[in-house]
Amino acid sequence: MNTMDVAAVLQTRRPQLAAKRLMDVLLSAGALLVLWPLFLLVAVAIKADDPGPVFYRQVRVGRGGRPFRIFKFRTMVTDADRKGPAITVGRDSRITRVGAFLRRTKLDELAQLLNVLRGEMSFVGPRPEVPRYVELYTPYQRQVLLVRPGITDYASIAYRNENDMLEGVDDPERLYIEEIMPAKIELNMKYLREISPLADIRLILKTVVAVVRD
Repeated sequence: MNTMDVAAVLQTRRPQLAAKRLMDVLLSAGALLVLWPLFLLVAVAIKADDPGPVFYRQVRVGRGGRPFRIFKFRTMVTDADRKGPAITVGRDSRITRVGAFLRRTKLDELAQLLNVLRGEMSFVGPRPEVPRYVELYTPYQRQVLLVRPGITDYASIAYRNENDMLEGVDDPERLYIEEIMPAKIELNMKYLREISPLADIRLILKTVVAVVRD
């Protein structure tokens, strides 16, 4: 499928995309109202475990190639970006005790409900990458930037234990760039071909099942 094919598919699904955005707004607003006590508990745990901000605000690339700052509950020590690579490997020493729990349960990702409500992300869509990796995309791979990035997708499920996969590798970043990232993008392309609110609901349920099983 070439760039024009993907653009054409999205053009024919404008009603589904509008419904998808409406679902994002309603679900994210409702979830934030219900989950704010959990957010408060997580914030207190993060601050008690390690000094620094509650949220981690890294620049990612969104729809149309526009940069935005993603919300995540902080799982690493302050200034972790300056103390190691952009990817985390195995039991990275930069990960805090509370952070390890948040990563394992995926609770750190819940803060992205704020990005969804703001229109920067969707519940489901290609996971947003950092600019340095997006610069390596081929024209074919850049098609994933035609839609809003998401909290979860097929790649998030397939590579939910990515940190462990990279552990023990001589050059984890090279493995990520040359093998894992292209494989993730192929899964993103699968999603683009079937994008709809129903596809989103199925992927959200699959994500919940995967997290519970882990």
